[in-house]
Amino acid sequence: MRRHLRTVLVVLITVGLLALFLRQVNLGEVAREIRRASPLDLLLAILTTLAIYVFRAVRWQAMLEPVGRARFVPAFRTTVIGFAANTLLPARAGEFLRPYLLARQEGLSATSTFATIVLERVLDLLTVLFLFALFVFVFDPGMANVDEATYRAIKGGGLAAAAGVAVAVAVMFLLAGHPERLGLLVQRAERVLPAGVAQIIARMARTFAEGLAVLRRPGPLFRAAVLSLPVWLAIAVAIWLVSRAFHINIPFTGTFLIVAVLVVGVSVPTPGAVGGFHYAYRLAATVFFGVPGERAVGAAIVLHAISFGVAALLGVVFMLQDGLSFAKLKSMAASKEQGAEGGGAP
Repeated sequence: MRRHLRTVLVVLITVGLLALFLRQVNLGEVAREIRRASPLDLLLAILTTLAIYVFRAVRWQAMLEPVGRARFVPAFRTTVIGFAANTLLPARAGEFLRPYLLARQEGLSATSTFATIVLERVLDLLTVLFLFALFVFVFDPGMANVDEATYRAIKGGGLAAAAGVAVAVAVMFLLAGHPERLGLLVQRAERVLPAGVAQIIARMARTFAEGLAVLRRPGPLFRAAVLSLPVWLAIAVAIWLVSRAFHINIPFTGTFLIVAVLVVGVSVPTPGAVGGFHYAYRLAATVFFGVPGERAVGAAIVLHAISFGVAALLGVVFMLQDGLSFAKLKSMAASKEQGAEGGGAP
């Protein structure tokens, strides 16, 4: 019953966001804007999107060094499969499938590998906030059509997110520094839980904390942090190229603001970020840069298709090569906790 209610809620949110996205636009004009887009810029955006996953795979290798050695090709393939699963399967299943698949191939601990995904998300958010801060405090926004109230809300949200990330980083450093102590602390739960269940939870918590070992290794942590910049700069380049394809004159540094707004839109739990991504781009383009509605809608549709479609198509190819069906991936996602309890790849 709860699952059905969640599905209904997700559908309502998706429909509501799409309604906002398409509000007061001429769909015929949107189609014309898409036809007028520059093919060369769109091709460059597709190639840039491929580079994003290369950078992500290299960064993941750096984060995994304290856990174990991961080769580039498996890291790249499982990264793409994970993002494809996020697009094509419900509940962001790729966040769990990606570390599970890599751990199985490279003989790593599944739970420790999953911990690096949590760290990856923190590094992503830190980088987005860094770029947003550069836009606000270093570069002249130069936005004649800016809505001051909305801009203040965006800045306030950025500060709140920065505070949240600071707390998350502090907690992660604590976990990384004392994995055994964390396991013992959790094991005390056996006072209120059956001893077997408490021991399983303690083992999982200890293994998860060990996956954050990169926080105790300055070298790999520094490389992972530095590699976060090309990941998000490439994302910004892809946004800028698609915008340019639609003859939208946004300075490259202006994409740092669009990236921050898109991150908020993608966080809305809709399938494949449909609706949330689209409305976020339209909002940023029209409110902050004065882009006509039909042009912003056309660019948002194509940008979403490139941003999510590249990984989805390539991920399906990799899945077929590895003999992975959607049913099998769903089954893996459902049993991810059992795989993590085992402490390694089966």
